[in-house]
Amino acid sequence: MTDQSSIDMAACYSIHPTFLFRWEASQDAHVLLYPEGIVKLNETGGRILAHCDGDTTVTAMIDALATCYDAKRDTVAEGVVKFLEVAHDKGWIRAEPRR
Repeated sequence: MTDQSSIDMAACYSIHPTFLFRWEASQDAHVLLYPEGIVKLNETGGRILAHCDGDTTVTAMIDALATCYDAKRDTVAEGVVKFLEVAHDKGWIRAEPRR
């Protein structure tokens, strides 16, 4: 993982209000719905966005997913941060103000 990530490990992220995140049985996947269309997520993407609840820090998210996948924390951290960077750049998520 690079030191130049735009993702703050202590931040909490939430789904941007423009998007609706939910399980779609017809797609057999989590999706992001928005006025112009739909984004079908793979299992890992769905699990990551499920933690974007505005209350869970990136560090806590990584810990939970490393346990869920029984994987090395560093490996999970790299993937989560990359996904969050893309999701943030696409406007799917936003950082919540610190409380």
